[in-house]
Amino acid sequence: MNLSEVKTSEIKNLDLLAKQVVEGFVTGIHKSPFHGFSVEFSEHKLYNKGESSRHIDWKLFAKTEKLYTKKYEEETNLRCHIIIDNSASMHYPVVKKQSLGTLNKIGFSAVAAASLMEILKRQRDAVGLSIYSDSYEYYAPEKGSARHRKMILHQLEQLLVSSSKKTTETYKYLHEIAEKIHRRSLIFLFTDMFQPTKDNKALFEALRHLKYNKHEVVLFHTYDEKTELSFDFDNAPKKFVDVETGEEINIYAENIQEKYKEFVSAYFKELKNKCLQYKIDYVPVAINQGFNAVLTAYLIRRKKIK
Repeated sequence: MNLSEVKTSEIKNLDLLAKQVVEGFVTGIHKSPFHGFSVEFSEHKLYNKGESSRHIDWKLFAKTEKLYTKKYEEETNLRCHIIIDNSASMHYPVVKKQSLGTLNKIGFSAVAAASLMEILKRQRDAVGLSIYSDSYEYYAPEKGSARHRKMILHQLEQLLVSSSKKTTETYKYLHEIAEKIHRRSLIFLFTDMFQPTKDNKALFEALRHLKYNKHEVVLFHTYDEKTELSFDFDNAPKKFVDVETGEEINIYAENIQEKYKEFVSAYFKELKNKCLQYKIDYVPVAINQGFNAVLTAYLIRRKKIK
């Protein structure tokens, strides 16, 4: 689902929205028709003559004119843990109400996480959640029950209506989270990679800690493309305030735009190279470009966990 293609409306039901995002994604990647569906989605497989027709998906037949059966698993196939940075910088840009047309970074992360949970539910997979800022705010272990998912959705909905003036040192809490995840899992981290110190070495050591027990780790680097990547502001004098440290600077944006873009581009490249070095998937996600990159990353990584 591309956010530019939907009408602006306040998010009132995160579970329903997540279902719509996943349905749009699935339809988009399988228009020809549902190519590779039985490989990428374990809950469906081609129907073979002689099998029971009890689990045929007739809605899917109406779309593809092919018979698929729903495949049910006795046990969980995969354990997934979602980690969300809830520091002050993740609440940028400031919005009055989270809506499909005006998500900030924390809002995007919450909706993306709910969409991942929806696709995990369809796979009969377990999901857990960690939220941190200047403390380890919330932890739920990986489980697959409906009650557990409802509890996590409630926490994600709280992120949509909350604000934060908290700073964070991401690496501290990644170490704590790593100590809690013992069984092999697929780990997704949503963060804008802003923190008071520039100790990237400590951050990547913490990410390496998450790689223990053969976990697959995906770093979703969230950012606002217009302002945080392109520094696209009008050329009136402005006061820029660091939302986490409180530092202020008065400048004309146009005077530093090119240097800023060079610096940020170099930083993104450094993050990508470091993740490549430590075998961590680095996925930069612009918050106004929809959720396809997030869900595609799930499909790719899921195949690696057997």
